[in-house]
Amino acid sequence: MNKVTQTYLRFPLARRIEHWIMMLSFTLLGITGLAQKFSTNPSGLSIIFALGGIESLRSIHHIAAIVMMFGTAWHILVMGYSVFVLRDQMSMLPTLQDAKDGIQALLYNLGFAKTYPQMGRYTFEEKMEYWAFVWGAAVMGVTGFIMWNPITATTFLPGEFVPAAKAAHGGEAVLAVLAIIIWHMYGVHIKRFNKAMFTGAQTEAEMLHEHPLELADIKAGIADRRPDAATIRKRQMIYYPIAAILTVGMLAGIFGFINAEETALTTIEPLTESEIFTPQP
Repeated sequence: MNKVTQTYLRFPLARRIEHWIMMLSFTLLGITGLAQKFSTNPSGLSIIFALGGIESLRSIHHIAAIVMMFGTAWHILVMGYSVFVLRDQMSMLPTLQDAKDGIQALLYNLGFAKTYPQMGRYTFEEKMEYWAFVWGAAVMGVTGFIMWNPITATTFLPGEFVPAAKAAHGGEAVLAVLAIIIWHMYGVHIKRFNKAMFTGAQTEAEMLHEHPLELADIKAGIADRRPDAATIRKRQMIYYPIAAILTVGMLAGIFGFINAEETALTTIEPLTESEIFTPQP
């Protein structure tokens, strides 16, 4: 805590960099994915031409997907360290209190409740966004694999899963982009501009407005208590080998995702008139 300006650190630099990487990869995926889904629309065509054609656009889409896969793997490792070694509270897990907070917030916005709910480290809205992202990443990952590796996929699944995956992939993409534009942009950047993911900190007034329970824990000295150095070292000795095995497994999964086969959907060059009809001598 900075006693002069009364700011409180919420996200260290590493977490902010992770957020930027995921944000940029998501943005590229949204732009290049929707351009493909709506390729007959003038806006979609403009994006395709601006990015060098459909094959170039697909390459950008695939690279952004790979970056997001690495970002997801890193997030899993960081969360594992946070929970197992540091024993941080799993405050992003939804609870019954989140449902109560959501109902009270709705009643407050409709004028039926006098006070807005008091919330802690993460609000019910932030938890909903986080788990929506987790769900979306899982759906996009599974359906993306099926489209990227249709022969491998249809070795275990009926062939109908390939067009079904394409439809689900596109539909989930539309939902994800709309959720960011309508829900996230409004709640984080318009209603109240939250700079925590850019600066890493919030002022006391902002904390009191958005995370009063966390602020109370900080002032009481019970927030983010760390184990002693010896305990941390013991837990690290256990966690690091597990993390190494998990890392190798995730890297192998990403490598297999990318290189299982070379049969991803591609664009067939249009036939010319001479190719359509060639007179016999």
